[in-house]
Amino acid sequence: MSLKIRLSRAGAKKRPYYHIVIADSRSPRDGRFVEKVGAYNPMLPSDHADRIRLNDERIKHWLSNGATATDRVARFLGNAGLAPKPAYRDQPKKSAPKKKAQERAAAAAADASA
Repeated sequence: MSLKIRLSRAGAKKRPYYHIVIADSRSPRDGRFVEKVGAYNPMLPSDHADRIRLNDERIKHWLSNGATATDRVARFLGNAGLAPKPAYRDQPKKSAPKKKAQERAAAAAADASA
């Protein structure tokens, strides 16, 4: 049984609230879980104290027992100092402007500076 530390959605429509739970990786997102270890309220400002609440000692216990965190939860744990921060991937090159768009932007910048 592989355990994940992940988010479980609660709250009303367009008012999200998430519980941070320990769950079997095969169980559904909002389904059965082993233990609730925190909460995340994205509706609060990013500097608010109650935006992310974590039960540090229980998270450390589950990490030592082999639980792995999902990407978003790993970011929370990294910011809290409970786990190493995950590496952020670079932006994909596919989404960069293509050659003609870059030429137009360079021409527009040259016209604006002249």
